[in-house]
Amino acid sequence: MGEVHKKGLDADLVWSDLENCCLDGISCSQCQGKSCTIGYAKQCIKDYQKEPKKEVPEGTAHVPTMDLKPFDELELETAIAHILKECKDCKEDHTENCIINVIRNCYEVDLFGDTHVYEGSALQYLMYLKENYPEHSAQIADLYMK
Repeated sequence: MGEVHKKGLDADLVWSDLENCCLDGISCSQCQGKSCTIGYAKQCIKDYQKEPKKEVPEGTAHVPTMDLKPFDELELETAIAHILKECKDCKEDHTENCIINVIRNCYEVDLFGDTHVYEGSALQYLMYLKENYPEHSAQIADLYMK
């Protein structure tokens, strides 16, 4: 069995955020499943709930980066803040296929258009957002600090 996340992962919170971001019935005539960033992240969480593993095998490689549906920006900002709180700030022990990283990558594609480097530190990531995405960084930081 794969390594279990230290202190666990609030899968219910992540699931709730994914549901809030999902465009089911709004922009999608039918669910695209793993071809959609949110659908892919939902599958990752479902798998985690069945068997809590830290890693998603080849997780980042399977993030659907060509999903260009218009998602609600506030819901995505909230979801990014929440997933950052779930991060264990593992710094040099960070792995790209960590379930938290994979789900954050899905949100990034929807909000920023692509995935971004994460160095295992929520604070470093927030500083990166402030420099590169000032229109979103303040909201994400505020929600993260609450």
